[in-house]
Amino acid sequence: MLNVFVVHVENKPGVLTRVASLFRRRAFNIDSLTVGRTEKPDVSRMTIVVDTDKDGAKRLEAHLYKLVNVLLVEDITNHPSINRDLAMIKVACTQETRTDILNLVNVFRARVVDLALDSIIMEITGNEEKIDRLIEVLQPYGLMEMVRTGIVAMRRGVTAPESKESSAAHVYEDSGVSYSV
Repeated sequence: MLNVFVVHVENKPGVLTRVASLFRRRAFNIDSLTVGRTEKPDVSRMTIVVDTDKDGAKRLEAHLYKLVNVLLVEDITNHPSINRDLAMIKVACTQETRTDILNLVNVFRARVVDLALDSIIMEITGNEEKIDRLIEVLQPYGLMEMVRTGIVAMRRGVTAPESKESSAAHVYEDSGVSYSV
């Protein structure tokens, strides 16, 4: 089962390496990993997708909290959430196939970002299944290149248990040092 973790970490060099090494040491394969800044300049947010069972997810959460730079860990797998992936896809085209490809772009609500005589580059944002379906229908035209960002996810409504988030924010902002919460 795919589990989605949202991990708030200090925005410092080496934190990504420490987190990825934890997964390697514990023999978990990361299916998707995205990292970006948050509304707080000193905090980054990781969205990590890993294929594991319920017990493995609990162990991973506990191990993540042991890392010094980790402020907050939340397994949002079983919570209502919004998951998105971004892909840029370059497809070969000819004058005869251009209209068909552009129609598919519109059907999937993708956006053309580059148009050349022999290719079209499009971007699409959505859940993984939507992107997979677009890739599938574009295959016959000739996929030339593709890149995907990996999943970013956010819980609907309240984003985290209030006590954990306020506790993590308090530790981080007051002392400048992160202690596992």
